[in-house]
Amino acid sequence: MPFSFLPSPLQAIEISSCLSYKVWVKRDDLLHPTVSGNKFRKLKYALLALKNQRSTLVSMGGPWSNHLHALAHAGALLGWPTKGLVRGAHVETAMLDDCRQLGMQIQFVSREQYRALRDYPSHWRQHIENADDSHVWLPEGGSSPQALLGVAELLDELPFIPDTIMVACATGATLAGLLAGLKGRGRVLGIAVLKNAEYLHREIAFLLREAGYPTYTNYELRTDFHHGGYGKAPPELRQFCLDFMQLTNIPLEPVYTGKLFYALHQLARAKTFREGERIVALHTGGLQGARGFIDAN
Repeated sequence: MPFSFLPSPLQAIEISSCLSYKVWVKRDDLLHPTVSGNKFRKLKYALLALKNQRSTLVSMGGPWSNHLHALAHAGALLGWPTKGLVRGAHVETAMLDDCRQLGMQIQFVSREQYRALRDYPSHWRQHIENADDSHVWLPEGGSSPQALLGVAELLDELPFIPDTIMVACATGATLAGLLAGLKGRGRVLGIAVLKNAEYLHREIAFLLREAGYPTYTNYELRTDFHHGGYGKAPPELRQFCLDFMQLTNIPLEPVYTGKLFYALHQLARAKTFREGERIVALHTGGLQGARGFIDAN
C-alpha cells in the first residue's frame, strides 16, 4: 500500500479520577494524517487482498462517516475509484465535500434502503450502475472479518499486555480485533456509543468466527454510556470533551472517543477498576464527528 505507518504512540495520562490506576492512551489518531485510527487498521488487509488490481471501492456510511472519509483518502492514494452510499436525505457536509474532492462519487439512499444494505449482503448492487466484478464492497465501518487482523496487530505494538483495554463500540469489529490480538489475555472493555447495543455480542462472536479466531469472551460491553444514542452529545459530554482536551492536549469528538473517555472517568471515580490496574484506552481517531457538531452550532 502506498501509505504506511509507524506504531502509534502510547501516552501516559494523569487525570484526577484515575490516580489509583495506571492509564495510557494508544494514540491511533496519530497513525496517519487522514486515514487514521481503527479505520486505517480495518481497511488495511481488505485492500491488500486486492493485490493492486484495478478496483472500484464501494461502501456506506452517514453524512459524517469516518469510514467513508478514510476510504476516500485510501482510494485517492491507491488510484482507485470510490463510491459512497450515504444514509438519509440529501445533505451537504464538510466531510462529504472532502470525499468528493478526493474523487468519491456520493449517492444518497433512504433510511429503509440503508437498513437493507446492512441486512442483505448483495443489496448494494441495486444502487451501483453497471456493477461488475471490479466493484468491491466494503461493509459499514469497514467491519469485515479481514478487519480483525489489522486491529489485532495493535497488541504487538504495546510494550505490555494491559489488564484492561478500553474502546468505543459501534459495530463491534474493533473490539473483536482486540480480542483476537489479546489471545485470551487481559480483557477488553467496550463502551457502546448507541442505544440498545446488546446485539453487539452476536456481532462480535460472528466476526471472530468468520475470521477464524476462537470465540473469546474476555470482554465486557457497557451499554450505559451512549448519552441518548448514536450522534447524541448533551452539554455535559461536550464540556467533558473540552476539559479533557485542555488537560491532556488529546483531541476528542463526542460521537466515539468522547464517550469512551467519559466512561473511563466515571468508572474510575466509582472505583470500578482494581487498585493499580493497568488500563489502555484506544483512541480510534476519526474526528469527523467533532466537525459535525461545530457545523451544527
